[in-house]
Amino acid sequence: MKLNCNWKIRDFAVGEAKDLEVASPDYIDYFWMTAAVPGDVHSALIQRGIIDDPFFGHNDQKCRWVEEKVWWYRTVFEWRDELLPGERMELEFEGLDTYATVYLNGVELGSTDNMFISHTFEVTRELKRGKNVLAVKFDPIAVHVQEKVKYYWSGFSKKRIWTRKSQSQFGWDWGPRFVCAGIWKEVHLRKKKHAAIRHVYARTESANQEQAVVHVDAEIARFARGKLLEAEVQLSYGGAAIAAAKVEVAGGRAALALRVDRPKLWWTHDLGTPELYDLRVRLFADGEPVDEHASKFGIRTLEVQLKDEKGDHSFTFVLNGVKLFAKGANWIPIDSFVAAAPDSRYKHLLQMSKDANMNMLRVWGGGIYEKDVFYDECDRLGILVWQDFMFACALYPDYNKNFMANVREEVTAVVKRLRSRPCLALWCGNNENDWLYEALYSSGEISDPFYGEKIYHELMPELLAQLDPTRLFWPSSPYGGNDHNSRDEGDTHNWQVWHGNIEPRVFGQPQVQDYSIEGISFKNFARDTTKFASEFGMHASANRYTLKRNVPADGFCWGSDEMAYRNKDIHHLKGIMLMEGYTGIPQNMEQYINFSS
Repeated sequence: MKLNCNWKIRDFAVGEAKDLEVASPDYIDYFWMTAAVPGDVHSALIQRGIIDDPFFGHNDQKCRWVEEKVWWYRTVFEWRDELLPGERMELEFEGLDTYATVYLNGVELGSTDNMFISHTFEVTRELKRGKNVLAVKFDPIAVHVQEKVKYYWSGFSKKRIWTRKSQSQFGWDWGPRFVCAGIWKEVHLRKKKHAAIRHVYARTESANQEQAVVHVDAEIARFARGKLLEAEVQLSYGGAAIAAAKVEVAGGRAALALRVDRPKLWWTHDLGTPELYDLRVRLFADGEPVDEHASKFGIRTLEVQLKDEKGDHSFTFVLNGVKLFAKGANWIPIDSFVAAAPDSRYKHLLQMSKDANMNMLRVWGGGIYEKDVFYDECDRLGILVWQDFMFACALYPDYNKNFMANVREEVTAVVKRLRSRPCLALWCGNNENDWLYEALYSSGEISDPFYGEKIYHELMPELLAQLDPTRLFWPSSPYGGNDHNSRDEGDTHNWQVWHGNIEPRVFGQPQVQDYSIEGISFKNFARDTTKFASEFGMHASANRYTLKRNVPADGFCWGSDEMAYRNKDIHHLKGIMLMEGYTGIPQNMEQYINFSS
């Protein structure tokens, strides 16, 4: 049962209302505004005309008040089921952004502090036959981080390092600041009986043209003692069963291997067909079916070759024994208000990626672990995914026990959620933290220890060795060599172009820039000898239609403050020099749009 309907929201000042009063079923919310779930507060306010389009002009400044408020969500739903012996009810929020407290019929179920993972509450006793009231309170970020240390190095915002939510919500060099709140994914009320399938881990042990061995491991939660629990696993293709087996659950786990003759392999779209099987796991308690899991599964092998046949450093993905030339881009959140982005937009953008001959996308570490539709489409289209964990351009408080417990839960949940995906190619610890820390420390701009190091170099390797030993874990991006952005080893980010970084450098040397026409020129791409370029780019104009839609008419001219405001990077002259070295400096809007693009 989905609980996505009839939601209302309202804001309060911090301390204005008593939580139990607002959460009470008797509280009068007649005059609250309706809101979509999944969704977010900003999108609801835009839809109701309470805030102006935040992408137009300087309107983002006019809605900064939104992040300072306490926001409440409430809904009423009917529940009429009769529970049989051994049955229980669970309430699951797939995503709450971020500091949320959940109430059912006035009872506080618990609080959350992580946007990236689901949260489940057992509510068998709290549910009532008939009318039920579900309420969720979202605190402003400042309530939870205002007393925390915030002087460590952190790009764009000091508050974000303590908060496990999309880091780019606090602003980045490519987008404005919108610190969101809301129920950003689906809400479910589910019935369970005797036991439940919590996670399924399917992986290819080996595969060739003749046979593949697929291991399936199901994590089972038992609610009733004395029941014989068994798991049945079936792999099918085109509606026909290909392989099946049944095994008894022991120690909360059901594990078995399936042999598939003449397997249809999953390939990236440029090398072949991304074949997908149907995987079904059924759970039985004393022979009675009590739970089921269904998903797509691709049979394939994948490794990252870090040394070539000559023993030289390389960074080559090998899919089903075939070397892959990776072509792609970094994937950032597709909207500032990603909760409101429809699945159709994901499908359109990923189809465009395929049509552009991309075979790999890097889910960048300042955004989100993407929605299921993203990975579904990458599986279907034959696009590999380099998956960053969500840590970017900052020091993170790895000395704090509570923070580290939160991170441990996040990493565990994310790995269990995504590890069976054929599209998933690699886990990466963070975006640029190792590289920038060492470079800025060597430059004298940072004097603190490398806070966050324990996350990427101790916690993550430990968890991934247990939860997903089949994939390479790469501690950071870029990483490797004498300078984490070395062209001699590992992966690199080319910020010679645009940022003007002078390369090569080695550990201990300051990172310096050449802010000149030659120093930032895109012609420097031709001199890049990297083993694997995992990030590069430059700022440029949007198309005329987008600019006209978002820039006031009196500011739609070259050199205006409105146009300058659209560039969130520092050193705006970089864009001028980039054009000056190739097309010449633009004199009007038409030239700017054409020259920069």
